[in-house]
Amino acid sequence: MYYIYHIPGKKIGVTRNLLDRVTHQQGYLPDEYEVLDQNEDINYISHREIELQQSYGYKVDRQLYKNLFNNMKINATETTSTFPSPLNKLKGNLMEHLGETWETIHGQFKLNKDTIKWIVNNARTSMYDAKRSYIYNKAFFEEFVNKNKKFKELVTDNTKDHVEALRADLISQSKKLVNNWKNESGMNDTYQDQDVIERRERDISSKRRFQLIRDWASERGLYDKGDTKTQFCKLMEEAGELGRAILKDDQVEFVDAIGDMVVVLTNLAYLGGTSIEACIDEAYSEIKDRTGNMRNGTFVKS
Repeated sequence: MYYIYHIPGKKIGVTRNLLDRVTHQQGYLPDEYEVLDQNEDINYISHREIELQQSYGYKVDRQLYKNLFNNMKINATETTSTFPSPLNKLKGNLMEHLGETWETIHGQFKLNKDTIKWIVNNARTSMYDAKRSYIYNKAFFEEFVNKNKKFKELVTDNTKDHVEALRADLISQSKKLVNNWKNESGMNDTYQDQDVIERRERDISSKRRFQLIRDWASERGLYDKGDTKTQFCKLMEEAGELGRAILKDDQVEFVDAIGDMVVVLTNLAYLGGTSIEACIDEAYSEIKDRTGNMRNGTFVKS
């Protein structure tokens, strides 16, 4: 929220934090100033400040309040809009730019309370830069510009059917690929391709699990109120549980502790501005060609 404050006989200004700006910085107690207007739209509040300064006879600011801050450099392509912010800081950064607009092939998009909530819920980390996040323009357009009710109903009611259709299509494509491979390699029809299909399905399901963990954490406010320090402490706690399970040879607790650590690592990565998938891919790219040998039960690289 932006506030237009008035210190009688002194000035009219704008702030998002009255206590810090007016009391702590300028030394005026709450009963020594008044709030003339407030709004979440930075465009409105910037022009309103000028109007009030003129009407009260105060010196008018040379620049609009909104121009005192750099606009968020939103990169819009044909399909996506990318924000210069990691997911864990996206909400705060967008709130600092309420009222800002940008152009896409679907028309002009605008940041307000509703669109920011949608963006935060639907944004994904850029595959090229973990410090950037993006949304799909078409989905934003259908939700806020086109206001397509049919689109919303399909997304809400037919999600399960859509996922099943994708799964069936995946199986079909997998079978075709395997059959082509069999034909090209001269293998007979006794070759069973079901294992290939199941392995591919398990791989997709495994990747989806990380997103389910993030969805779970987001719904419970972990990303809004948590941070990397608390998640690191949680990771050490779970590591201790794993150590106890190993010493006790407790298989149930062993599995549970490893699962808990994966959950914590997924959330830790997200809060750190990246993703667990990106971390795994980076680690694998470093070790895939590594050579060495086993010493005392540990692999020692060359």
